[in-house]
Amino acid sequence: MTIKTLSVLLSTLVLALQVSAFPQYGTLAGLDARQVERVVPTLNARVPPPPPGPPAFTGAKLVDDRDHPWRPLRQGDIRGPCPGLNTLASHGYLPRNGVATPTQIINAVQEGFNMVNNGAKIATYAAHILEGNVVTDLLSIGGKTSLTGPDAPPPASIGGISHHGTFEGDASITRGDAFFGDNHSFNQTLFDQFVDFSNRFGNGFYNYTVGGELRFHRIQQSIATNPEFSIRGFRHTTAYGEAAFIANIFVDGRKTGAEAHQLDMDSARSFFKDMRYPRGFFRSNKPTAGEGADIIFAAHPTEPGHNVGGVNSFVVDTSMGGVLDQCLFYTQLVNVTIKGLYPSPTGILRRNLNINLGFLYEAIGFPPSCPQVFPFGTN
Repeated sequence: MTIKTLSVLLSTLVLALQVSAFPQYGTLAGLDARQVERVVPTLNARVPPPPPGPPAFTGAKLVDDRDHPWRPLRQGDIRGPCPGLNTLASHGYLPRNGVATPTQIINAVQEGFNMVNNGAKIATYAAHILEGNVVTDLLSIGGKTSLTGPDAPPPASIGGISHHGTFEGDASITRGDAFFGDNHSFNQTLFDQFVDFSNRFGNGFYNYTVGGELRFHRIQQSIATNPEFSIRGFRHTTAYGEAAFIANIFVDGRKTGAEAHQLDMDSARSFFKDMRYPRGFFRSNKPTAGEGADIIFAAHPTEPGHNVGGVNSFVVDTSMGGVLDQCLFYTQLVNVTIKGLYPSPTGILRRNLNINLGFLYEAIGFPPSCPQVFPFGTN
C-alpha cells in the first residue's frame, strides 16, 4: 500500500467517523455540498408540521406547578444564552436535554410565558433556519455537546442558538460577547451591572426605562472593548426585543397597574442565573412579546453598524436593515444570510428550507409591499 493510498483511506475513515457522530440536531448550515451529501442520509428526516396556534386560555396562571418541577442539569443537558428557554427546559416545558422541535418550543414559550403566537413563531423559525437541523426538525437551545474526541464533528457544524454570528449576537444584557470566549454562560459582572442600572434608573426594578439606558450602555461598552462588534440586521432587531422581553415575560402576571413591567432583582437572578421560575410564579396575564421595544430604542436611538478597524471604530451600516427597516432586514436575512449558509440545497434539505421559510414569512405578516422572497425557488 502506497503512502498516498493510505492517506486517502485515513481521510475517508475520519470523514466517515465524523458523519456517524453527527448529532440529529446538528445544523447543516455552512457545510459544503460534499458534507451535506454524506450527512443527510444518516439523519431521521421529517416533514416540518404546520406551527401550532395560540392556546385556548391566554390569561395568567401558575406555571411553577407540580407538573413542571425545577430540576438541576444532568450530564449532557444543553443550555444556552437565552434565560427564558433555559428556564423552560429546567422545568420540563421543553425537553430537559435542551433539544426540541419548533412545535415544542412554540408551545413551551406560549404555555410557560404566555408569549404571543406570532412572536413565538418568528423567533423560533428564525433560530431554527439559522442554527437548527431543518432535515430532522430539531434545534438545540445552546451550542454545547457531549461529543468529544477525534470522531466528533467540527464544533462549527453542531449549531444551536449559542453559535455566534447568525442568531446570537453581541451586547447581550447578561452574557458576554463571543469575541471574549463565552457568549452563553451567566456573567456575574454583567448581572451586577444589570442590578446597578436597575437601582439607578428603576428604583431597584428593571423596566423599560432601565432597558433604554442599559441597552445603550451595553452597545457602547461593546464598541469600546470588542474589535469585532456588530449590531446589524437581525441583531439590531433582537437587541431591542430582548431588552423588552425581560420586563414582559419575567414579571409575575398577577402584577398590574404601576407594578406591571417592573422586574425585581431576586426574580431576575432566578431566571438569569438559576434558570428557574421564582417560587409560585404566574406567567403574563396576556399574550406578550416585544412590547416596549420601541420605548427602549427611542431612549437612545442607535443605527445598525459594526466596528471596522478595532475597538471604537463603529460605522453605521444599514445594508442589512434593522429596527427602522424591517422589510429590508427580512429580505437580506433570507437572500444574503440564509442563502449564504445554504448556497445550493437539494432534495429534502431544500424542501424543508422552503417550508420553514414559508412559516417564518407568514408569522411576520408583512403587507403586500414586502412580498415573500424565494432564494431556493418555489417548488
